[in-house]
Amino acid sequence: MCALVEGGMKRWGKVHGARRLFGVVLGALLACGLAWGLTGALATSSSPAPPGQVILRVGTTQDCDSLNPFVGYSGTAYEIYHLNYNLLVGYNPDFSPRPELAAELPTKENGGVSADGKTWTFKLRHGVMWQDGVPFTAKDVAFTYNYIIKNNLWAFTTYTTNIKKAVALDDYTVQFQLKEPKANMLRLWIPIVPEHIWSKISGKAAGNTYPNNPPLIGTGPFQLVEAKKNAYYVLKANKQYFGGAPKIDEVIFQIYQNAENMVADLRTGALDVANGIPQAQFASLRGDKNITTIASSIDSYKYFDEICFNTYSGSGSLGNPVLRDVKFRQALSWAVDKNTLVKVAYGGYAVPGSSIVIPGLEYAWQPSPSEAFGFDLNKASALLDAAGYKLNSSGQRLDKQGKPIVLRLYARTESIESQQDAKLIAGWFGKIGVKVKISVMDEGALSDRLYNTKGSTYAPDYDMYIWGWGEYVDPDYILGVFTTGQIDGWNDCCFSNAEYDRLYVEQSHELDPTKRAALVQRMQQIFYDAAPYVVLCYREQLQAYNSSKWEGWVATPPEDGLVLYTNDNVDSYVLVHPKAAASQSGSSSSTGLIVGIIVAVAVVVAVVVFLVRRRGGRALEE
Repeated sequence: MCALVEGGMKRWGKVHGARRLFGVVLGALLACGLAWGLTGALATSSSPAPPGQVILRVGTTQDCDSLNPFVGYSGTAYEIYHLNYNLLVGYNPDFSPRPELAAELPTKENGGVSADGKTWTFKLRHGVMWQDGVPFTAKDVAFTYNYIIKNNLWAFTTYTTNIKKAVALDDYTVQFQLKEPKANMLRLWIPIVPEHIWSKISGKAAGNTYPNNPPLIGTGPFQLVEAKKNAYYVLKANKQYFGGAPKIDEVIFQIYQNAENMVADLRTGALDVANGIPQAQFASLRGDKNITTIASSIDSYKYFDEICFNTYSGSGSLGNPVLRDVKFRQALSWAVDKNTLVKVAYGGYAVPGSSIVIPGLEYAWQPSPSEAFGFDLNKASALLDAAGYKLNSSGQRLDKQGKPIVLRLYARTESIESQQDAKLIAGWFGKIGVKVKISVMDEGALSDRLYNTKGSTYAPDYDMYIWGWGEYVDPDYILGVFTTGQIDGWNDCCFSNAEYDRLYVEQSHELDPTKRAALVQRMQQIFYDAAPYVVLCYREQLQAYNSSKWEGWVATPPEDGLVLYTNDNVDSYVLVHPKAAASQSGSSSSTGLIVGIIVAVAVVVAVVVFLVRRRGGRALEE
């Protein structure tokens, strides 16, 4: 999948595993204004920084779901992957392709691309070293791609479509042999891993259970050396990095259970940059002279929120069968007021959504006014009537067996927006006679329902849920998510359409941009009309950093983009550095940290005695 995001799809907030009671206690501490001392202790107690080290502290509410790049799919996971590993071809801040481990971009003119487009030859950088001192060679690139293909490592299999195999011609030349021309050969977000490590790991383990514990061995500008789930991730600078040594010594990702407390730490200077800021706090930060705020453009963040319907028709499905009926889903699509959602749930920091490819990206399609699902409750009711879903005397819709329809709608603990969306949507659906029962649960619990099995049978256990996807510059990946072969993989709505699958293959090897655009846009229209998703909005990401202490940030894209968490470009981490005055003033007071820890520990003891919280989802009565 969640993720899935911004490599494998970037799913915002995708997390495996339940929250610990300690997270609740931490929330109480933060409310008391003591969080900075405790979070500082969490991030540094196991690995205190040597004097004079320059540390960038990044705050987020999104944990890293896995350190294994063949398994993880949260945005934080992908940020760590791209800091620790390199791609063959990466991205400039304007999202144009640029060589990373490749020495140059292959073209027909330089002999890198064959006349028929089925052979691509990449020249590689010389002198690159893995972080354990082993030389990097073309064999590592060939191994990575062949490992994915041979073991069907689904996090990246949509990227390896049409690749037969990769061959190391010599230590600095790798050749890709294709079944057909491949339109996105310069857009393959695949981290290159070391053969001398991963060749000892079975493909089955790589795609499932292998934890990839630190220290991670890559070629990137940083190396993950320490990790504590739901707390922090420590990455040390690779001072021998071929792209130039980072100007800082360490990056620490600090994971917050509460976004308000993250913002409070940013204000006090205990945190240097915060990602995923709530709307209310974001507005107040705009008046702080020490902080620069960013509300990214939608084509910079490349993220949409959706209602996902369980359309799975397999024998194991635990979803309500009415959602397999395209007419039922289309009727529900008319009962969602996206303009109100944007205003109420997102505070205006979003744009009403429609297609699965973000407007402004290559090959994006949007429905015409006559094609679009608008907001019309009367029309939604009429469509349900016409499809055979009648109202009973109590005003509740009945399925075709005469039973009242009740749909489960899952929202996420980590997302206030999803909870607000759910309440509004349940109200609109109720007005057309469709009863909705909302549950709020953490993302790990929701993931368990999406990938539920009964024995060896896939058995997705949900009706509807609200989440979102981050995507990439080229549309191939987001389109590939919804192919039939990705059911029980990325394809969370279990959409299956033969024409869509055929067009996906055709567009993947169509090199003529005009012809490819027609194929890609037709795919978007098929998906939109079938309504396995209701794309609610294209979100702006809200981010802020301490501009009184730091400079050298690189926005992606330059005009109105994010400085971190695009996953595509990690230049900020390499180039950011303290301002001269800030560096002379030194780091935060260790005395204050100690006092904060002492007081925090006392509060922990008191809170643990009295605080008991139930695990799992909680029902909201409507």
